[in-house]
Amino acid sequence: MRIACRSPPDRGDKIRSHHILKALTKLAPVHVATFADDEADFAEEASLSALAASYRLRRRSKPLALAAVQALAAHQPVSLTAFHDRALATYVADVLATRPISAIYVFSGQMGQYVPKTFTGRLVLDLVDVDSAKFEAYARKRSSPMGWVEMREAKLLAAEEARLAARAAVTLLVSPAEASLFRSRLPTGHYAYVRALGNGIDCIAYDPAMVAPEPRMLACSGPRLIFTGQMDYAPNVDAVRRVIDRILPAIRAVRPDATFHVVGRNPPAELRAWHGENGCHIWGRVDDIRPWLAAATHALIPLEIARGVQNKVLEAMAMALPVVVSGEAATGISACDGEHFVVAENDEALAQAILALLDEPVRARALGLAARSFVLDHASWDAALEPLAAIMVGPRGAERDAA
Repeated sequence: MRIACRSPPDRGDKIRSHHILKALTKLAPVHVATFADDEADFAEEASLSALAASYRLRRRSKPLALAAVQALAAHQPVSLTAFHDRALATYVADVLATRPISAIYVFSGQMGQYVPKTFTGRLVLDLVDVDSAKFEAYARKRSSPMGWVEMREAKLLAAEEARLAARAAVTLLVSPAEASLFRSRLPTGHYAYVRALGNGIDCIAYDPAMVAPEPRMLACSGPRLIFTGQMDYAPNVDAVRRVIDRILPAIRAVRPDATFHVVGRNPPAELRAWHGENGCHIWGRVDDIRPWLAAATHALIPLEIARGVQNKVLEAMAMALPVVVSGEAATGISACDGEHFVVAENDEALAQAILALLDEPVRARALGLAARSFVLDHASWDAALEPLAAIMVGPRGAERDAA
């Protein structure tokens, strides 16, 4: 029996954890300790109940200010105190005391705090990406005092990641590049077995032939550029502001009928204020992202900070959209620039890439079809998670990675 952490599939991390949970249930009964962010997460409780042998679903409602005060007092990352919940810890302890648990699958470094020091079974740690590196990148972009706060988080989180990796039988990252980055950040002499376990895509669900386009988006008659994601996530906000402030004006100078559509939950006020302005549409949370992708003509994903594999890129490719991405957004996806998507680095190049595809609709269509073919051949969830069974039951890594 196993304990897995986290639940339903409506954004990148939850999509990954949902498919991993389904794969784990094929191996043994699974007991799940996880959080809900909002009522929509609680609406998925029935599907969680159908998968799990038992579960505890808790609302994550601790105010960030309280988590920050607790983190300062305990000299811990805010990420850990924000995810600390006494009832969830009690549930984990009860399951371990009453069930013959042989392995624990921890999804994300924030959940590692729930593994008791006394647990002697197999521990599999799925960090997905290197959160501490993400906070370092934030710190470099922020001015003081926020930069100091972000750097503090990066340092303390890096120490927690290293501590958990030293204890785990296997530490998983979402791509070989992310695994290599994590190894490079381990303290000197610190040993851990680190490997990649990639993301996939549900190619049956994400099939443009089976999805009706969203009428509200189709009401915009010109080129419709889309960006999807969790919109209270700083790198996504920065990418959208990059489009609104610098890339879209260059596109609309040539194609004034072009519109930019941002689809994803919790957009901040600074983005909502742009809805209906200068060709921008900020739609917020939707029940199903696929009709919006089906209504788009192109995907534009100019992330400046990106860790791991971007599900938003794979989803757009699966829907046969011509996709224009930054180099950061393309990281971890083994597709070819110019064949499966277009990679461009600066604002001018990103705008010109979109304009070139608008001028060459036959090429754009071929690019989208090639993108879907790539996903079908290389990025299914079955293929991505094929190693999971061996990871869960195998011996502690005979080959150890050292910094």
